[in-house]
Amino acid sequence: MELYIDDANISEIRRLIDLYPIDGVTTNPSILSKTGKNPVEVLKDIRKVLGRDARIFAQTIPTDAEGMIRDGHALIKLLGKHTVVKIPSVPEGFKAIRELSQEGISTCGTVVYTPMQAYLAAKSGADYVAPYINRIDNMGFDGVETVKKIQRILDLHHFETGILAASFKNSQQVLDLCACGIKAATCSPSVIDGFVKNAAIDIAVQDFLSAFAKSAPDSTSMADLIG
Repeated sequence: MELYIDDANISEIRRLIDLYPIDGVTTNPSILSKTGKNPVEVLKDIRKVLGRDARIFAQTIPTDAEGMIRDGHALIKLLGKHTVVKIPSVPEGFKAIRELSQEGISTCGTVVYTPMQAYLAAKSGADYVAPYINRIDNMGFDGVETVKKIQRILDLHHFETGILAASFKNSQQVLDLCACGIKAATCSPSVIDGFVKNAAIDIAVQDFLSAFAKSAPDSTSMADLIG
């Protein structure tokens, strides 16, 4: 499963890609606005941090297909070929996805709340569909189960489209979807850190350190002992 950072904070992106096996960064207008900076400059900074080959997801702004397509071309020009253009899964969006996909541009049908939206985006040629787990929960439905249903639809109809699950509130939701075979998940820094935030893990590591200290009180590593 591909793992993306759902954030535009440059210092957090640097920290996370230093520690974890991160595949790239996902953004949207809301995430970019939180930085308080020009969105184009933020996207350029993210690309610098990621390098040329990691994926960055960036979203179109207009509500008409022609405008979405124009934004898609501009984003590819700005950020390079390893950019996935995010387009809302609405009627005009399906038209834009179809056109950009035919041009060989990677697309993601975003703002997905229902399996039918995902189906239509996939049939239009989207490389990814992005259902919002927590937002679906807040509407009174089960976000994880909705994504599992989308995965079954994609599998049954042999679409090459993969799920980019988003809007997680905890690591358990990520685990549940990882186990059902989704293509990718994008998570906030706090959720990614939560993957291994466990008191039992911390205690086990401390026990090993204590045991080593007893057998080699003047050393702090195997490298010290080996010399």
